[in-house]
Amino acid sequence: MDKNNNHYQENSFEISQSPNYTLLIQFEVKSFTYAIVFNKKLMAYGENYPIYLLDEPGELADLLSATYQKVFIGLPGDALTLVPNPLFLNSKVADYARYLDVKDNEKVLAQKFDSENIIIYKTQAPLIKSVEKFGLDNTVYALQGWVKALASQPEAANKIYIEIGNDHIHFLYFLAGKLHFYQIFEVVDEDDLAYFSVLVAEQLQLNSRSTTLSLSGIIETSDNKFASLSRFFEKVELTNVPLVELPWHLENHKVLSTVSLLLCESSEEA
Repeated sequence: MDKNNNHYQENSFEISQSPNYTLLIQFEVKSFTYAIVFNKKLMAYGENYPIYLLDEPGELADLLSATYQKVFIGLPGDALTLVPNPLFLNSKVADYARYLDVKDNEKVLAQKFDSENIIIYKTQAPLIKSVEKFGLDNTVYALQGWVKALASQPEAANKIYIEIGNDHIHFLYFLAGKLHFYQIFEVVDEDDLAYFSVLVAEQLQLNSRSTTLSLSGIIETSDNKFASLSRFFEKVELTNVPLVELPWHLENHKVLSTVSLLLCESSEEA
């Protein structure tokens, strides 16, 4: 998928004030994006940094290792399953994980997903090692905030929400005010977005000509991926859910999945 290289610091940002700020770091498989927020205003932002920079001395490492009032770390899932709260037992996590094809270099986590479900997902063990410095108690599933932000929006019939990342595409659908469908697909090329969007609509038994796609993440109205979707679906739009005050050059749909980590509750690994 496309690579962005946005980096931003508010003029009034002072690292000495970090105990008053909230640090948000959202990880993908090979990269991470961070945001620093104060009073619902974006103070600093940077995206698509390679993960190895977490462990290299420098300005970025100094920025991320400062003391913050709150820290939320979003971890990616290479595979996942949702378990309704009444059915979840900590003692059964290993049983749930059998469906995830866990490898030796992967670790399984069980954390809150929404008000009704626990998410069981696997992520890379080296990544867990890299984020230990931020406190594992501060980790959540990377898209938990995104789901919560969209769940609070007015219900719209036949609307599929899509978050487009560098490594995966996330699909979300609500029915009768409740989470009905959530699935991720690995990205191989830009044609995957249209293919999986049509596939998900068919799985949900939705007519593409009466279905709206609401897009966030790495997408522009002017790019080929947007045009391709418009050929299959009645309406394709960018998700506009403003959670924090942004500078003029950053669009809500691009930063939504990162800044929505503000809506999460820290959770210990299960």
